[in-house]
Amino acid sequence: MKKILITSRPWEKRVAIMNEALLYNIYYDSPGSGQLERSFFKGKIAKILPGIQTAFVEIGQERAGFLHISEIDRDLAFHKIQDANEVYERYEGKEQERSRFSKISIESIFKEQEEILVQVSKEPINKKGAKLTTNFMFPGRLLVFMPTVPKIGISKKIGDSKERVRLRNILMEVLPENSGCIVRTICEGKSEEEIVQDIHYLLQLWQSIQKKYNESSIGECVHRDISLVLQVIRDHCDENVDQIICDDVGIYQEIFNFAKNVLQDSLDKLILYTEKKPLFESYKVEKQIEEGLQKKINLPSGGSIIIDITEAMTVIDVNTARFVGKGNAEETILKTNMEAAKEIVRQLILRNVGGIIVVDFIDMKSSTHNNKLCSAFEEMLKINDKSKPTILKISEFGLVQMTRKRTGKPLWQECLKSCNICNGTGRVKSTKTMIYELFRDLDDTLLAKNNEQANGCYIITGSEIGDQIINDEFNSLITIEKKYKKQIVVKIDESFYYEYKFEFFI
Repeated sequence: MKKILITSRPWEKRVAIMNEALLYNIYYDSPGSGQLERSFFKGKIAKILPGIQTAFVEIGQERAGFLHISEIDRDLAFHKIQDANEVYERYEGKEQERSRFSKISIESIFKEQEEILVQVSKEPINKKGAKLTTNFMFPGRLLVFMPTVPKIGISKKIGDSKERVRLRNILMEVLPENSGCIVRTICEGKSEEEIVQDIHYLLQLWQSIQKKYNESSIGECVHRDISLVLQVIRDHCDENVDQIICDDVGIYQEIFNFAKNVLQDSLDKLILYTEKKPLFESYKVEKQIEEGLQKKINLPSGGSIIIDITEAMTVIDVNTARFVGKGNAEETILKTNMEAAKEIVRQLILRNVGGIIVVDFIDMKSSTHNNKLCSAFEEMLKINDKSKPTILKISEFGLVQMTRKRTGKPLWQECLKSCNICNGTGRVKSTKTMIYELFRDLDDTLLAKNNEQANGCYIITGSEIGDQIINDEFNSLITIEKKYKKQIVVKIDESFYYEYKFEFFI
């Protein structure tokens, strides 16, 4: 069973989703975090790039957000182009409409300096601004309301065909024209009154956003979602959650009031944690967060996986490592691959990995074993991952290719920063390479200052470079001294690492 753990400190709140003692999700919230996802802004079109069908929109943040044409709802697009009426008369079918829409240029929809209401669909990452959309979404207790997308989607976990028809009929009666929604799993079996109440609440929210948009200035946030803690409760609290444990009285009361109005079924799951031992320490959350920041993850049987996140994609390699098994080699490899598949699913969710993902499982000769592995991997993703990833079959090279939608910041961005020595590459130049660069720089500097009245030069650097110069490269220093007839002195400064500087003395 699942548990939701909430720990609060004056400087930070953290929410962990546990499943059978394993950490699957971790969320961070702090006063200065400035979460943007799902927020609405009154923006201004700053620049249009027709070559990539993208508009950059000023939303009052450090970087402009980007709005691709695929994120513009069709009604807005068709009504803003000059031949909108002609479009509807000539293309009545959805497929024809989609074909027509794909040929529209973003230049015909927007003009620079134009005002627009946008919603953040993805947080900024690295040097990229926030990803924006006009296909707006409002998560509710039972539904996700889409005011500009005329589509009704029902969770695949609602398997009863009669229930699906009942839900669809209710929604078709009450949803406004040209709007739609996604039905959550929790909606199954709910009364018509409860469903209508949820829609009315979301409709009122949409109307208030439209009103505030007209009254707001450019770059102003028109609407933010509820607090992160309540978002996680709303999005994750289902029949599989048996406990919601919180260690802060104020947050406990906030959750209680929210559940009383929105999730009455969850009131008896809420527990106030009062033990002296920190909540996350009791459930070994801190240790699992640390593991989620490592490249190498050890598997229970002795195998391992290596996770390497690059700019273009995430690459995962599976190794048997010290696991040799007791049966034949093929069975050993299958067992390692199955263990790895389970851990990979957890790590993808925990690390919040998005984009293209390539998994290099250990090669197996048996097509039966390959099919078994692929089916198990797909099933694990389906059960555990709410992001609905797309996965391909194992290729001829034994690779599994998949894509996964990221929401919020990845774990590494939340907890890590690039090293100012290696600039995020994970490698630095060898000490020998750095010394020879220093010597070249020193040679050029002395050549430029050869006629100046200086008797010598200090090389100020860290102990690793300085010690190796003195112990292994002293003859090179002597050669430079003789060449320029100047004294050269190595000075160790422990505040330096691979940096160095020269200071001349008389």
